[in-house]
Amino acid sequence: MVVYAGQGDARRSMALLWRSGEPGEVRPGPKPGLSVDAIVEAAIAVADAEGMAALSMRKVGLRLGRTGMALYTYVPSKGELVDLMYDRALAELPSAYDLSRGWRAAVAAWAEDTLAFYLRHPWVLQVSQARPVLGPNEFAMLESVVAVLRGTGLRPRRLRGVVALLFDFVRGAAKTVSESRLAPSETGVSDEEWWQARSSLLEEVAPGFAARFPMVAWIESEDDGPGDDEPYLEHRVSETFAAGLGVLLDGIETAVKAG
Repeated sequence: MVVYAGQGDARRSMALLWRSGEPGEVRPGPKPGLSVDAIVEAAIAVADAEGMAALSMRKVGLRLGRTGMALYTYVPSKGELVDLMYDRALAELPSAYDLSRGWRAAVAAWAEDTLAFYLRHPWVLQVSQARPVLGPNEFAMLESVVAVLRGTGLRPRRLRGVVALLFDFVRGAAKTVSESRLAPSETGVSDEEWWQARSSLLEEVAPGFAARFPMVAWIESEDDGPGDDEPYLEHRVSETFAAGLGVLLDGIETAVKAG
């Protein structure tokens, strides 16, 4: 499931994101029983618990003890709500990183924090990056990583490519882990059962596999395997994330030295 940001009314969405005259927050009369903030927090809780596909104004209203219709005074539609949820969730990320050990260590910390964030809120991965939300926390997230990488001395055009590559790398790893965690409940088969069934069949239907695909056999020859409580695929992604991030950082260093 892919959700595109910015599907609500542009003026209303931007006003709500930047808290510019938003409905229900500042108005005369009795203090309102709801607020945009409360609605957004409830919506995030629904998406965290049940996924983006389960999100609806009705379910958010139920969590708040209200009807779905009661929310529309504050948030005009689900389109604006998704924008607000996405940007609010990003507020969890650090706004700055310690550069005392250099940009490389800071980028590694950023990548680990961002991976952990995506895994806490896997529904965020379903919000397409094709159209940004353009909210304050989305810009703050970008500001934090650019502030780290600016110390490399790379020019803006080249640095934009580096930033995009880092985001794609972290999101890709998070998506694989998120899907692996969801697979057992969606399919009724655990990762261990799935791999055991197919690996044994592969030996049966493809005798001489190693001779036929020697490079595949070679690259799989060094594998310590997961720990007792670690799913196989998560173990592999953790390994490849660390290795891949190291290669990316090496590449950035090479680009810096080349000027």
